[in-house]
Amino acid sequence: MKPPLLLAVGRARGGPEAALFEHYNARLRPALHLRELAEAKGTPAEIRRREGALLLAAIPAEALAVALDLGGEMPDSARLAALTAGWAESGRQLALVIGGAEGLDEAVLARADHRLSLGPLTWPHMLVRGLLAEALFRSQCIRTNHPYHRAWRPG
Repeated sequence: MKPPLLLAVGRARGGPEAALFEHYNARLRPALHLRELAEAKGTPAEIRRREGALLLAAIPAEALAVALDLGGEMPDSARLAALTAGWAESGRQLALVIGGAEGLDEAVLARADHRLSLGPLTWPHMLVRGLLAEALFRSQCIRTNHPYHRAWRPG
């Protein structure tokens, strides 16, 4: 099976956001293959459309696409572990999609097999990479009964 993809608008230029992503991505098995796409210019609608076209072209035809979107499902860690297990069992390559500062175009959201939200707060799109990698690592730990998650803690 092909490694999971992380398709993200914008280029990380080092710094703490890139380091956070690298830290958790290095712990994932298998690690995400990051493909950065150029940020577009224009009005917000033009930017979403142009970046959306780039993202759609980068998603493999048979991939299970998961769009990171404020309107998506907001699972807790245990639910995300169940979701990721189902995605892995599908046998399809996973393509996680993070838009740019203007968000995702409707065409990308329509292509997505699943929409996932990291909560109601708005996060900088460069920071979302690290938050997502940590959440995926936590999901792996939950599925393998690793103590990293500390499920015993009260909610």
